[in-house]
Amino acid sequence: MNDVAVLGAGMHPWGKWGRSFVSYGTAAARAALADAGLDWRDVDSVVGADTVRGGYPGYVAGATFARALGWQGARVTSVYAACASGAQAIGTARAQILAGLADAVLVVGADAAPKGFFAPAGGDRPDDPDWLRFRVLGATNPAYFGLYARRRMALYGDTPEDFAQVKVKNAAAGALNPLARYRTPVSAAEVAASAVVADPLRLLDICATSDGGAALVLSSMDFARRHGHPDPVRVRAVSTVTPEYPRTVLDLPDIATDSAAAVSPAPHSFRSSIARAAYEEAGLGPEELSLAEVYDLSTALELEWYEDIGLCAEGEGAKLLREGATALGGRIPVNASGGLASFGEAVPAQAIAQVCELTWQLRGTAGDRQVPGARAGITANQGLFGHGSAVVAVR
Repeated sequence: MNDVAVLGAGMHPWGKWGRSFVSYGTAAARAALADAGLDWRDVDSVVGADTVRGGYPGYVAGATFARALGWQGARVTSVYAACASGAQAIGTARAQILAGLADAVLVVGADAAPKGFFAPAGGDRPDDPDWLRFRVLGATNPAYFGLYARRRMALYGDTPEDFAQVKVKNAAAGALNPLARYRTPVSAAEVAASAVVADPLRLLDICATSDGGAALVLSSMDFARRHGHPDPVRVRAVSTVTPEYPRTVLDLPDIATDSAAAVSPAPHSFRSSIARAAYEEAGLGPEELSLAEVYDLSTALELEWYEDIGLCAEGEGAKLLREGATALGGRIPVNASGGLASFGEAVPAQAIAQVCELTWQLRGTAGDRQVPGARAGITANQGLFGHGSAVVAVR
């Protein structure tokens, strides 16, 4: 078995707090250590998920958090994979544990996001697709979200009303989560009345940018048993796969697709391959899940994830939503945390935060948003430039 134990999970509440990312990550780390019942000096390794918005300390996040907690000799690693940074950090920590390089690893991600939508880093970089899509096309992230939504409408008959119901569902869950930034229920009428950002998506269809932090303490199963955790939540799979050539559907941050004139497209989409690799490694399938946490950058994108992680057939995401299957109390709740709709993006922290939610759900300690009898869950998101991100956790 390649399981590693989740001994501790901790978060700093999401919001706009006006402080350094270091303070959010340090608070989350201390919460995770307390949850694990460990002293900071018990940690062998720190893996930090980087932020590009924190200056040099953000690019060496592992060492930054180790210093903030107090130098104690632990090895450090820093990783960056855009929105998949947290999953890369979890995968790195797991690899160190399974290789016998560390018994207990602290994984931390935190961000202090700018006001409004994300913009490219400064400087002129005509060979950088992310720079090009902003400078040549003026294509912000919501422009892509709108294109994805239009594609679903054209192919599957999804409607703006379907998209609005995703927000309604996630806001209802977020209202029950004390760590969420937005904790007020939202109606479909309020979504429809909000400003158009990228047609057909409105302001309440799109997630905000936020400050926040999340942390996990992972360990070997032997270490967990020796430290009073005989039956911990376990990470059973981490998927960080890349796409297959050719990619025939436009995706962030590209402004063109690969040619399929001479090569047939892959039989499955990139996003579906992320979950498929996780299921294969975990030895379970979507029918065995109790819940899922997916990357709802926009309401329309959440519907696509339903299909990509195998909860329903292609084109049936809206149908699954309408049936109430993905709401709290439904057959397979998705984003019981409230999702990014309730939290907003704190990029290096969000994949870690998803695993925090799975941990609390699988322990049965999620309070009013608890999924009864939760035994297995998956997280899914995606980073720019072909970074897959999925984690399977079980109890």
